[in-house]
Amino acid sequence: MTVRDEDGRATPAGAQREDTAPGGRDAPARGFAGGRDTTADAPDAAAPGLAQGQETTPNGPHIGTRGSAGERETAVEGLIEGLARLARAHGGGPATSVLKDTRVTVVRAGGVVAKAHPPGTDEPALTARLRAASALPGVLLPPLSTRPERLDGRLVTLWPTGEPVDPADPEGAPWESAAVLLARLHAAPPDAPALPPAGGPARLARAVALLDGLDGALAGPVATVLAAHRSLLPQITPSPDNRGSAPVGLDHERAPNPDDRGPAPVGLDHRGAPDLDGRGPVPVRLDHEGAPDLDGRRSASGMLAHGDFHLGQVIRYQGEWLLIDVDDLGTGDPAWDLARPAAWYASGLLSPGLWERFLSAYLGAAGPALPAGDPWRELDVPARALTVQLAATAVAAAGAEGRPLDEVEQALVSSCGRIAHAAAPQ
Repeated sequence: MTVRDEDGRATPAGAQREDTAPGGRDAPARGFAGGRDTTADAPDAAAPGLAQGQETTPNGPHIGTRGSAGERETAVEGLIEGLARLARAHGGGPATSVLKDTRVTVVRAGGVVAKAHPPGTDEPALTARLRAASALPGVLLPPLSTRPERLDGRLVTLWPTGEPVDPADPEGAPWESAAVLLARLHAAPPDAPALPPAGGPARLARAVALLDGLDGALAGPVATVLAAHRSLLPQITPSPDNRGSAPVGLDHERAPNPDDRGPAPVGLDHRGAPDLDGRGPVPVRLDHEGAPDLDGRRSASGMLAHGDFHLGQVIRYQGEWLLIDVDDLGTGDPAWDLARPAAWYASGLLSPGLWERFLSAYLGAAGPALPAGDPWRELDVPARALTVQLAATAVAAAGAEGRPLDEVEQALVSSCGRIAHAAAPQ
């Protein structure tokens, strides 16, 4: 069983993929929010330590070049060779491997990884993100340079290699370490004037846009995902400075209660959420300046967030686990960083034991994204959003490949159906 990302790549159900780790292959972790649909830009399938080969996606090859197939192939080969030269110029070795070639192209040369970002990447924003990574040792993998290079009109960043999470061993994955890293990241003072908004909501919008024009055998799943997406609009207050903010969705009957380690009811209808004055559950606001601080936490909009977290974004470097991939790093609601595992858990695709390991470690590290009493008060809407995102990318990939949905993809669409049904007038 597989799920898909915005680029249409498939991963074993629950496997965690995403942007290739600067330190080596993609690092999927089964059962963790995003299998082949971890995010809007998940990584290629991993070979022994490395993702191999080129891929096409629902939107076609992401090589930033128009023209004949031969011209595109020549352009790709030239880009790869140029990336290898840049990596070697920064201390890399002679042996090279292509880790990824989709919207981004990633090449490893010995101990150095060179990553060509998508055409049109904002240079000041990327530079700010590189500086933020360099300023957070022990949390984010430090880049080899805080200034991007240019190659064939593309921005290129350079990174040391590291050891990714073993996708075949979800029980042995560093759930606790990943949660603690996120807690430390979220607690770090952001360089708010320089950093752009975190990428979570924008990735959702891109994923839903992939459904445009899909019909035929997938018309039903498309309608279900879009209904779930629309149903959540009233629950979101978009940020005026984050044009990517978009609606969201999710469901699960039982969730762990961190206070007594026993389950507590949680669901699409916000069972157990406080009804302050008879008006219904409190609306969740995302990236909204001036949002009330109900429990002493900082306003979510002013907090540092990774923007695209999953276990494929964690590697071991010089003996410690670190977060990688700063493409979506910025300020925003940090609960979105926890939403992918929450979505998989709520959809029945992540075991309660692994989810509780992750959640308990984050709360134990005083992670500021969640209140201690009821974490689902903050998680519910972002987790629904990731469910919609994962379902949208799965359906788009199935449409691009001309195949029916597999079991995991059907489960994600079913979750969207519950989201939309719970929001419908009864």
